[in-house]
Order: sequence, then C-alpha cells, then structure tokens
Amino acid sequence: MTGDLVDRPSLAADGFRRPAGVPAARLAAEVSVMPASPDPVVRDDRAYAAASRWIREGHFDEVLEELGDSAAGRFAHPEVQARTFAPLTLSLVLSREAAEPGLVTTAAVTRWYGSFSAWYPAEADTRGWDEALGWLHAVAHGADAAAFAEVLPRLRPDLLELCARRMTAPDVPYRYGQLEDARLARAVTRILTGPGLTREQSVGWLDVVARAFEGGGPGPVPVWAFNTCATLQSLHLHLARGIAGEGVPRHAEAVASRVADILRLPYHWLG
Repeated sequence: MTGDLVDRPSLAADGFRRPAGVPAARLAAEVSVMPASPDPVVRDDRAYAAASRWIREGHFDEVLEELGDSAAGRFAHPEVQARTFAPLTLSLVLSREAAEPGLVTTAAVTRWYGSFSAWYPAEADTRGWDEALGWLHAVAHGADAAAFAEVLPRLRPDLLELCARRMTAPDVPYRYGQLEDARLARAVTRILTGPGLTREQSVGWLDVVARAFEGGGPGPVPVWAFNTCATLQSLHLHLARGIAGEGVPRHAEAVASRVADILRLPYHWLG
C-alpha cells in the first residue's frame, strides 16, 4: 500500500486481485475517481480493468448503488474523458444487477437512466481517439449502456429511440472513425433481441431516422448523415447475421426492410 487508497501499479501487476484488508467502500471511492483522469493508462488499464473484475466478482455488491450514482454524476463533468467513461462503469453495474437482481433499487436505475439519456444524444465530442487523452469513444461507450435494457426491459423502446437520436444528432463535427457505428449497431441489435418488443416497437424508432433525412437535397453529405448511413449499414449486417451466442432479433426481417427503405433515400440506386 502507498499514500493512495491502493497501490495501483502493484494491483495491475497482480491481475487486480482484490487487496486484502481494504474495505469495499474505500476501493469504490478510488475506482470512482480514476475514470476522470486525463491519463489513459489510469482510466483504461487500471480503473476499468479493476472495476470490471471487482464488480463482476461481487466485491462491490454492498456499494454497487453508490458506484452507479458516482458514474451517473460524471455525465455533467466538464472534462470529456470523465463523461465518456461514465457509461462504462454504469454498464458494469447494470450487468451485475442483471446477474444478481436486487443489489440496486429500481429508483436508482431510473435515476441513472435519466442522467444518461440527457447526456448521450447531446454529447458534442464524439472523437473515438485523442492523441493525449487516448480512447474517448462517447458513442461506443454510450452504446454499451444498452445494459439498461437488461435491468429495466420497459426501457427498450426508449433506448432504441435514444440510439436513433444519437446517430442523427445534427451538430457533430466528427465522423465515426473507430468502429462507433458497429458498436452502436450491436447495441441496437441487442436491445431488439430482448424479449417483449412488438413488431411496431422494433421498427417504430426508425421514424426518428427517416424524419432526419426528410428535406435532404444535393450538396455535401453532412457529418450526421454519414454517421447515420454508416450505422444503418452496420445494423443491416447485424440483423442478417445476428450476434454470436445471442441470435437474431425476432423482428429482424421487418427492421432490416425498414432500414433498407431509409437507405434508399441517399442510396437511390439500391434495388
């Protein structure tokens, strides 16, 4: 141990086995601070790696809701890396709750979703990578928070519409360049694969995308349109092939048909 709550390099070298004699609350406090660091080694190689193992193994079960509250609070953080790593922690917390129901309250999950849904379509810095900060991945990391659907299935239609609003956000300066389109398409496919969605709910969220394309004309393709087309193309592939071990959504054919109809607007040569 050092002056810090934990000896980070030693923990990493030891495969992030939980240090003996350190209360979960103290470890959680450390893990809650580290994802805001501008140092990508601290965020990725230490904070996320440690949180992933300790949450999955149940070491944070007694403080899981506090971890979720801390992560949700970072959506309003002034620094981009703090905001974009918040959904990674939330997805870990949500997946643990899905595996062991009852560790967090429905009110807490609903509260987290409110913070997430306000941030995700509005985040302006959608760079996948920054030379100094490392991975940022707002779109891809936000897509991982599709884990909300595992805990509160009633949110599935809302999550689908939220993904549509993310891909069609009009004022973004960056094209998806680090497989963000594929990560978003994977998230949509997973939401669609879950039980309980009607055909209308599975397809209806695409109305948001269709409306965004209405009124388009000649000229350069806007960044948001490029991002949306890339995501829809990736989604079409996911719907055709499914996700390994998870299968194909029940209404995949109807969704794929609607996606193809929308893509005919910019790709008028499609059959």
